[in-house]
Amino acid sequence: MAGRGTIKAQSGFNANADAEALYKAMKGFGTDEAAILNLLTARSNAQRQQIKAAYKTLHGKDLMQELKSELTGKFETLIVALLETPTMYDVKCLKHAIKGAGTSEKVLIHILASRTCNEIQEINKAYKQEYGKSLEDDVTGDTDGAFRQMLVILLQASRQQGVQEALVQTDAKTLFEAGEKKFGTDEEQFVTILGNRSAEHLRRVFAEYMKLSGFQIEESIKRETSGHLQEVLLAVVTCARSVPTYLADCLHKAMKPCPQGAGTDDKTLIEIMVSRSEIDMLDIRAEFRRMFATSLYKMIKGDTSGDYSKTLLVLCGGDDA
Repeated sequence: MAGRGTIKAQSGFNANADAEALYKAMKGFGTDEAAILNLLTARSNAQRQQIKAAYKTLHGKDLMQELKSELTGKFETLIVALLETPTMYDVKCLKHAIKGAGTSEKVLIHILASRTCNEIQEINKAYKQEYGKSLEDDVTGDTDGAFRQMLVILLQASRQQGVQEALVQTDAKTLFEAGEKKFGTDEEQFVTILGNRSAEHLRRVFAEYMKLSGFQIEESIKRETSGHLQEVLLAVVTCARSVPTYLADCLHKAMKPCPQGAGTDDKTLIEIMVSRSEIDMLDIRAEFRRMFATSLYKMIKGDTSGDYSKTLLVLCGGDDA
């Protein structure tokens, strides 16, 4: 997966020179937004961390705070997101999803379903350091039932490695008997198997399940479960098949015109574009084109405006027309 991002490290990088350029862009009357977005999107996240440190050393000020006071709206949110480390960015998105009135289950689902076990372990550690409380405690305090169980399993970040040959058939049969074959659904079995097996193991189980039941596992989940539990199970299944496919679908849902005129879900749009720009944005773009017969670039362009749009388009990295 390495090298499937659109944002690369800049060669000949000089953190002090970049810190000075940003200082100039914010000094005096008016802010040079173009200079800020051009500079920050042409550096990798690791380089942005060095620029932040250099800025503090040279000017005795926090670059993130300075940018917050100079910029506004969605453009500000996006630029500030680019300055967080990937782990810290996930941590803050998760905290934001939990605190305040009502929980944003969508954010919990899409981060926890699409991250690797190592990434989730890092998130757990950083969350505890930042907020003095475990992410698991915050999640369990805010969710319930089988949905909560599934999130807790994902937070354990201890999926088995590889394919357990002896379990492929058994798992498929267990899922079949827990759902399609029985009156009412044994949600526990779905949660345990989908939450604990490796992606490659699950892909084998899904193939067996299809042979056994005549259904794709997704169809059965849609029939047998509902609400947030259904959403998280489908997310885990899609991510086991392909994380870029899952994220392409999330991006499409965040932008597609909705009848209520609810407009664009900018929170999801920013979160995915920022967090995947150095990981697999090229694959997400390819999946998007395949699934929706239009390019991610075109959809972002038609759905956003101003410096916010320009920054997202740089993160997207090109048009697959």
